[in-house]
Amino acid sequence: MTIRIGILGYGNLGRGIECAVRQNDDMELVGIFTRRNPESVTPATNVPVYSADMLPDMKDKIDVLMLCGGSATDLPKQTPEYAKYFNVVDSFDTHARIPEHFANVDAAASENGHIAMISVGWDPGMFSLNRLYANAILRDGNDYTFWGKGVSQGHSDAIRRIPGVKDAKQYTIPVDSALEAVRACKNPELTTRQKHTRECFVVAEEGADKAAIENAIKTMPNYFADYDTTVHFISEEELKRDHAGIPHGGFVLRTGKTGLNGEHNHVIEYSLKLDSNPEFTSCVLVAYARAAYRMNKRGISGCKTVFDVAPADLSPLSGEEMRAHLL
Repeated sequence: MTIRIGILGYGNLGRGIECAVRQNDDMELVGIFTRRNPESVTPATNVPVYSADMLPDMKDKIDVLMLCGGSATDLPKQTPEYAKYFNVVDSFDTHARIPEHFANVDAAASENGHIAMISVGWDPGMFSLNRLYANAILRDGNDYTFWGKGVSQGHSDAIRRIPGVKDAKQYTIPVDSALEAVRACKNPELTTRQKHTRECFVVAEEGADKAAIENAIKTMPNYFADYDTTVHFISEEELKRDHAGIPHGGFVLRTGKTGLNGEHNHVIEYSLKLDSNPEFTSCVLVAYARAAYRMNKRGISGCKTVFDVAPADLSPLSGEEMRAHLL
């Protein structure tokens, strides 16, 4: 059966999902939904664009709605709201607020018999799974996660919400000495500040208070307050010329010991090197849309995370094909 997909929001993530759906033969894109004037949105493919106000009327025409808003203000409202009408998938990535978001979304999804798959992407998402697997295998050990160097969409979005900011890009940069100490099984105890730095490139509105913007960035809880953060104010032309791409990546490591006396050291490392953060994230979201659809067809409802999904539900392959070629 073909899984009917809808997209809410047509920014970088929405465009990525539009492309990713085309790579999956068991899916079709029903439409793009926007809070903007639909006539102002030009999709990359021949797919209709509708006003977001029309979504409740489309509940029988969409199997999974992909929510492409930002984690700062959009998804905390949108995910529980649209879980009333659809199976939904979001990429909520404010780690500290995931338990709160889960509870809010679970109530709406459970009451209406839908699945809401939250915090899907590569972190949270693929990195989360690798942390879980490694922790289960090496019980005597330590977990480490490094992000970057790359553009964080969530952090860039958070900067753009600050009054006086016209546009912005934020880069997360691992501290090389910390990463190498982990790989050498030195098991360092690292503070947030010792693991990463953050570098921001900001285009300010004309006449904006740059000192106030910089202070708002550096003191923002959950995003910048715990990091050494550098803020550069540049022109719009410089941002477009020098920071047009959206690369990212990172590393998940667990170091551990085995043996009666802990005499053997082990390192599990999973890494990603991404030319396009939103396009890769979109591919993860689309795989989990398949899982959400299948699980809901089996009568499962409520809020779910990547921890709740069997790997087989992600793949378009049959069990026989997976056993023959992937196991």
